[in-house]
Amino acid sequence: MGVVRSSSKHYNGVKINEQFLLLGFMLMCMVQLSLADTNPTDVAAINSLYVALGNPVLPGWVSSGGDPCGESWQGVVCNGSDIQEITLNGANLGGELGDSLGTFASIKIISLSNSHIGGSIPSSLPVTLQNFFLSANQFTGSIPSSLSTLTELTAMSLNGNLLTGEIPDAFQSLTHLINLDLSDNNLSGQLPPSMESLSAVTSIKLQNNNLSGTLDVLQDLPLTELNIENNQFAGPIPQKLLKIPRLRTNGNPFNLNATAAPPPPPHSSLTPPPPPPLPPGTAFSGTPPSRRSNTTQADGPTAANKSNSEKPKNKNKRVVLISIAGVFVFIILAVGLVLLIPKCKRRERADKISKTRQISAYGGERQNPRGPGAMVRPPSQTEKVPKGAVVRPQEDHHAETRAIRAIPKPQDEQEKEVQRMESIPNQLDHEIDMSGLDVYSMPPPPPPPPPFPAERVIVEPTTTNPSRSPVTPIFAKSFTIASLQQYTNSFSQENLIGLGMLGSVYRAELPDGKILAVKKLDKRVSDHQKDGEFLELVNNVDGIRHANIVELIGYCAEHGQRLLIYEYCSKGSLKDALHSDDEFKRKLSWNTRIRIALGAARALEYLHEQCQPPVVHRNFKSANILLDDDLSVRVSECGLAPLITKGSVSQLSGQLLTAYGYGAPEFESGIYTYQSDVYSFGVVMLELLTGRQSYDRTRPRGEHFLVRWAIPQLHDIDALSRMVDPSLNGEYPAKSLSNFADIISRCVQSEPEFRPAMSEVVVYLLNMIRRKAHQSESNRSNKREW
Repeated sequence: MGVVRSSSKHYNGVKINEQFLLLGFMLMCMVQLSLADTNPTDVAAINSLYVALGNPVLPGWVSSGGDPCGESWQGVVCNGSDIQEITLNGANLGGELGDSLGTFASIKIISLSNSHIGGSIPSSLPVTLQNFFLSANQFTGSIPSSLSTLTELTAMSLNGNLLTGEIPDAFQSLTHLINLDLSDNNLSGQLPPSMESLSAVTSIKLQNNNLSGTLDVLQDLPLTELNIENNQFAGPIPQKLLKIPRLRTNGNPFNLNATAAPPPPPHSSLTPPPPPPLPPGTAFSGTPPSRRSNTTQADGPTAANKSNSEKPKNKNKRVVLISIAGVFVFIILAVGLVLLIPKCKRRERADKISKTRQISAYGGERQNPRGPGAMVRPPSQTEKVPKGAVVRPQEDHHAETRAIRAIPKPQDEQEKEVQRMESIPNQLDHEIDMSGLDVYSMPPPPPPPPPFPAERVIVEPTTTNPSRSPVTPIFAKSFTIASLQQYTNSFSQENLIGLGMLGSVYRAELPDGKILAVKKLDKRVSDHQKDGEFLELVNNVDGIRHANIVELIGYCAEHGQRLLIYEYCSKGSLKDALHSDDEFKRKLSWNTRIRIALGAARALEYLHEQCQPPVVHRNFKSANILLDDDLSVRVSECGLAPLITKGSVSQLSGQLLTAYGYGAPEFESGIYTYQSDVYSFGVVMLELLTGRQSYDRTRPRGEHFLVRWAIPQLHDIDALSRMVDPSLNGEYPAKSLSNFADIISRCVQSEPEFRPAMSEVVVYLLNMIRRKAHQSESNRSNKREW
């Protein structure tokens, strides 16, 4: 019994140790899970995506486990423990997307453009998606009909892939969709009827596909941009679509003229002036089709019932007449040629005289594109003849002198006339009637040569002009790709300091220790701009010089890459200061915020009212207001509006301004002006006042858009005090707060004409600072007296 009892204790001891081990293991797992910042569901989803993409080299990413939010995986943005965004544009990704995208808990943005991802677009998609960008990849198959579940979708780009089949009829629920780009695929079929439900869409791009049918489903949409080039659309274009500001319809079989007038009734034709050729395929049995004639008497029943035997006779007569006319034309041409040959020397003499006058007038010889027979007037005469005016000398058979007659025309008519005259054969020159036109005589010439056959002279600028100024030189410093790779450690993730609409920004350290910021433009931006356009942009940006604007240091344009190099601002952006760093936010006192607003206002004032030509920023927001060591303002992306308005970037611009709260109401109609910048400035002032983001979906529904929530409260002093950023701890003068709110109220007016100019805003803010300084000085004086 003793042995058995001892064995039993040993057995029980083993069981107790195993229980302790199991409990310890569970505690370790719980500790590990508690330390992880990312929702386990999102971890599993992103692990599956990573494996489906072929395990690419992405900093932080692993195929199993990991903590995307806590470890800051490349391109992953989180809100708390949930993954909100995956952005990996131009990351050279391959593989496929897999079937796990639909398992993300609350992801809002998936942007994987400009890579080599293939396979089909998965049918299981996250219902929380707002932005879905897969452009410039190798996706095949059709667009999934599960799009209908993405009720929060605001922008989708699937352009530049190999998608086939019809566009699914899945747009009934996409009432928030603003931008849709399906261009450059192999889509076919007609537009689905459900597209008429896209009540918020402003931009649709369908170019370079095989789509067919009509455009009727699009006619009632609030579009400001529609591109359907190079498809198979037919039928008339609805009149409502013709009013779209940016409409492109080239490369389709329909006729634009069909929208202006209804087609003629069936079995009718219009005959040209006599001699009228018979319409092809006209049936002669029964009553022939009615015809409109320029004769004084219409065809009667007798003419309509002529026998078929009379038709060939009339046709033969016309053939004979045409042949005789051709012989006469040939004789006239031959005679004209014979008369022209002996006078070549005289014409050469006239050319020498003309060139001599050109040299004396312009200080150098100017090449004449119209050939040796053309004559160019000196400046004293060309002032009377607009560029492009058609000048037609006419032979006068009753006098020894020859006059040159000119018809001034508007510019568009001039171009049409030039094209028309170039298309007319030279033998018809003698048939132009010049009677009744104003006469401009040449300056006193040497004895004129005898008259020779008339010739057409078109005064127009030459294609190559030696006197023309050369291309403007580039004054900004040129960097090489190799040097920038060295300064940014091959554009490593550690040096990435920002992601913007136009590209990524990297920190670059030069060998002498100087720090610069390198903006690497995305491929979708550079692909829509030629080298000359980019260099012109660099020159324009380099000319923008102001204390409150980020200075351009240089540029790089090599191997298809476009980069802009700027001065570096050590304190980051105002957006980060207000919404990401609570400790830094508390350092932004009320006076500091007023001075930040003043610096930003001065930058816009300079762009709008002092630059020549004036500049519209178009992308003004707190993320583009940078802060230096002393918290002085440097506004970035000035002068880059031409990049925003081109290609697929315009879609992102519209999405930013309308969906993220910075866009003025008129932008929904495709209009953006200086006053639109003023509106965006008012939104930034609201951010400074409240500490809130311009658009915050995490707040209650009525508080998503900052402007809509704040406007009704700006003139209520009690409500205004409750709106103020809590991190200010009430340390602000009530009068100053009220003045600040008044400026905001004026800037965010719904009607552009009621918004102030930026110079007025600068004056308002300066007055606030002066009053505050005067009040502070008065308070100090009172204390000293006391």
